[in-house]
Amino acid sequence: MTVALAPAGTKALPIHVLGTEDVALWAGQQSDRVRTWVEASGFKGGIGATLTIPDDAGHPEAALIGYGTPASRKRDRFALAAALPKLAAGAYRIESGIETDLLEQETLGWLLASYSFTRYRDNTVNHATLVAPDGVDAERVSILAEAEFLTRDLINTPASDMGPAELESAACDLAEKHNARISVITGDDLLKDNFPMIHTVGRASDRAPRLIDMSWGNRGPKITLVGKGVCFDTGGLNIKPGSSMGLMKKDMGGAANVLGLAHMIMASGLEVRLRVLIPAVENAISGNSFRPQDILTSRKGLTVEINNTDAEGRLVLADALTLASEGEPNLIVSMATLTGAARVAVGPDIAPYYTDDDVAATSLDLSARRMADPVWRMPFHEPYETMIEPGIADLDNAPKGGFAGSITAALFLRRFVSEQDRYIHFDIYGWQPNPAPGRPKGGALQGARALFAALPDMMDL
Repeated sequence: MTVALAPAGTKALPIHVLGTEDVALWAGQQSDRVRTWVEASGFKGGIGATLTIPDDAGHPEAALIGYGTPASRKRDRFALAAALPKLAAGAYRIESGIETDLLEQETLGWLLASYSFTRYRDNTVNHATLVAPDGVDAERVSILAEAEFLTRDLINTPASDMGPAELESAACDLAEKHNARISVITGDDLLKDNFPMIHTVGRASDRAPRLIDMSWGNRGPKITLVGKGVCFDTGGLNIKPGSSMGLMKKDMGGAANVLGLAHMIMASGLEVRLRVLIPAVENAISGNSFRPQDILTSRKGLTVEINNTDAEGRLVLADALTLASEGEPNLIVSMATLTGAARVAVGPDIAPYYTDDDVAATSLDLSARRMADPVWRMPFHEPYETMIEPGIADLDNAPKGGFAGSITAALFLRRFVSEQDRYIHFDIYGWQPNPAPGRPKGGALQGARALFAALPDMMDL
C-alpha cells in the first residue's frame, strides 16, 4: 500500500491537539461561538476524542484532537493516532499542541495507523492524511512506515502463501528495489556448501530449505543482519499442541524484521556495507524429520544434541551466524521469534536484546525511547553456559528445567560468532496481540526502528 504524507502546501484543516488540562484554557481564548460549541459538545480532551468545529456557514474550519493526560500517554504510545479512525477523510495539519521533540513520533504513528492488510480482502479505508509538520523529515518518516508495512505484510501472510520460496521472492523484490545483490542456496546444495543444520531442519518439508544472502553498499562499516525465517513451525516430532501452533505463520518474524530494517538502511542511503542472511525453512514432519537425541554437526564444527525438535530456530540461525562471522563484519545483528521465555519475561510489547557492548546498549536504549520502539537489555549470563553443555555433544539445543530459556538460547547463538565480533541478538515476538493506536492486531516490527536510529551513533556514521 502507498505510504505518504500530504505534500506541503496542501489545503488542509488545522488541528489543535489538546490534553485534558488544556481544553478549558484553549476554549476560553476562542470566540463565543467556538467556546459554546466546545462546551456543548462535551469534548474533554481524552485520548482518541475528536471534535470538528464549523464556521458560520456550517463548514469545517478546524478540528480538535484529544491528547489525554501525561499519565495516560505514558500507558501507550502514538496518542495522536488514536483519533485517526474518527476523523473524516481529507487533509489535516497540526496547528498546535504537540511538542517539537514529539512531532516525528506522532507523525509516524499517524502513518502507521493507516495500515491495512488487503491481500485477501479489500480492507482499504480512506483515512485522513496529514501534512508533514514543519521540522519533520517527511521522507524519513515515510521510509520508517514503509518498512513497518513491509514487515507487517510478510508476517500477516499465512504459511500457505509465505513459504521459503515466497520469502525468497520478497527478499528478491526488495533487492531489486534498491539495486542490491542477492544469491540463494537451496535444497541439497546447502549440504554441498556446508550449511548442515539449515538443511536438517528444513528437509522434512516438501518446500525446500534455503539460505538467502543479500548485500548492498560498497563503502563504510560492514553490518550483517541475520533473520530467522521459519515460515511455519509444527514443532517437528516434538509436535506443538494446536493452541501453540495457531500463530506459527509468524515464526519468520525475525526475517520480516531484518528485511524491514534493511529497507530503512538502503532507502535512507546509509553509508554502510549491508548484508542480510535469512535461513528460510519450514519445520515439518515426515519420515526424514530430525529426531530428539540426534546429534548434528554445525557449519562451525560444533556438535549439537537435539533434545527438542521445537527448538529449531537457533539451529538454522547458528549456521547463518557462522557465515556472518566469517565475513568479519563490524556488527552482527540477529532477530528471531525465538523463545516463549522472552514473552514471559517482558510480555509481547517489548523487544529484549542481548549484547556485551555497553556503547551499543546505551545507543539502543536512547533511540528506543525516541522512536517509540521499546527494547530491554538482557544479560549474556555466563554462569548459565553449563546449562547448554550436555556432555555428549558440545551444545544442547533445549536445556531441561525451563529456567532462563531466553538467556540460554542467546548464549547458544553467541557460540557461533567469534569473540571479536560485535554482536546484538533480539528475541522478539513479532506480533501485536490486541489493537492499539498505530499498531493494529497482527504482524509487528520490533526493535528494528530503535536499531536503525542507533546505527549512526553506534557505527560513527
